[in-house]
Amino acid sequence: MKNIQIKASSFFELLKIKDTSMWEIFAQMIGDEEKEIIFLDDEEKLIFTYLLPNNLEKLQEDRKQFAQEYSEKLSGLN
Repeated sequence: MKNIQIKASSFFELLKIKDTSMWEIFAQMIGDEEKEIIFLDDEEKLIFTYLLPNNLEKLQEDRKQFAQEYSEKLSGLN
């Protein structure tokens, strides 16, 4: 398994500049080898990890699950 470390603040800023989603980037990263994407803060502390699936169908399932969980968390804040 390949580990990919990403500084979250820079990554999400780049997504805004490029007007693209992280899921589009993840789709381009899919390949034969499993990849663990490790998101770090600016002090290089772990924020979260994501195990990139090796097919587009599973990525789409993950995207739907993420959207649902994110929505539930946001509604809990109100």
